[in-house]
Amino acid sequence: MLGLQLPTDPRWAELVRQDLPELLTDHAWCEQKAASNAISMIVRHPELSELVAELTRIAQEELDHFGQVVAHIHARRWVLGPERKDDYVNELMRFVKKEGTKEERLVDRLLFSAMIEARSCERFKLLTEECPDRELRDFYKELMASEAGHYATFIGFARRYGARVDVDRRWKEFLEYEAELVSRYGKAPTMHG
Repeated sequence: MLGLQLPTDPRWAELVRQDLPELLTDHAWCEQKAASNAISMIVRHPELSELVAELTRIAQEELDHFGQVVAHIHARRWVLGPERKDDYVNELMRFVKKEGTKEERLVDRLLFSAMIEARSCERFKLLTEECPDRELRDFYKELMASEAGHYATFIGFARRYGARVDVDRRWKEFLEYEAELVSRYGKAPTMHG
């Protein structure tokens, strides 16, 4: 379903097992950034009422996920660390069109969001299989379904609002770019590291 061309390096799961506090802190901040991304798209496209309504729901859900991750951190008597830089997301953002029509830029931003959700979903699936903490395995199973839904929503809106854009071709380009990008990651106990 997700179409990812390169699976996460299995060694990533071992890194996560060795440093769950780092994973959870990084994950919390990823959820905050996902909420901010949805709000940013609302600000850029307030005229698209259905998009605004759905992105509002997604932003609220992502912020709720942030709170849930923080609760898991605190339940283990760990502390939420400072916000982490996400090099994977920053490099993926470089692929997003800054020029072109408003429609092309919107499609790219939606595909960028879909790509992050797809990779996160894939990582959550690994966590449901590899995380040593049973409660976290169950938590990541719930989040995996949520991320898959977000992925489908973003792809659906790209197709809906990209009438004059070859969305399938552009998505294929995103998949190819992301495969090359992710080949350099999986070396840190972070969501995209």
